[in-house]
Amino acid sequence: MQRLYLFTLFTILAMLLVACGPAIGAGAVQLPAAQEQTNLAAEVVAPNSGDAAGVTKAPAGECPVTQPPARPFTPPAPYPPTSPYPGEFWYGTEALWTLLPEDGTWRALPFSESGYTQKVFWWREGYNWLAEPEPALAVAGRRLDEDAPPLVAPAATNGFHEVLQSFMLVGMDVPTAGCWEITGRIDEQELSFVVLVRP
Repeated sequence: MQRLYLFTLFTILAMLLVACGPAIGAGAVQLPAAQEQTNLAAEVVAPNSGDAAGVTKAPAGECPVTQPPARPFTPPAPYPPTSPYPGEFWYGTEALWTLLPEDGTWRALPFSESGYTQKVFWWREGYNWLAEPEPALAVAGRRLDEDAPPLVAPAATNGFHEVLQSFMLVGMDVPTAGCWEITGRIDEQELSFVVLVRP
């Protein structure tokens, strides 16, 4: 009886040791599938398919700039169907869109101690500059290729142009040159894009 008890106890201890031991060799740690996928996703920058949202970090010297999508966005009337400016394209949806450079680069921006200044125009279907002189558009940005302070974007203002029609305008200071992800939000709509800021 005592021998059976000892045998049972030994068997249980042996099973526990096997279950708690390393799964793939001494000193190796096996990640659970979900954690492994998360770590891999954090290392990979999503290729640009016209949707920059969710870009993590870019390797130093690389920038996944937002390029014209395969199916160009066409704003609703009365806005022009294509960009009125050579080298730029409409980007977004009827809920929120902007104008971006085709090569994804902002060059020769005015520079001061606050950084590089850029004015970004935004549109949304039904926006009227007179009815909404202070649109509730918030703009934020972060550098992807290196650490940097966030960009500074004051409250949006309004504007009108014969060709551009009613638009929202945000003048922002980008602290450093480099690869930047910019995100605009209004109500429940959000639009992100990636640009390379060059001196």
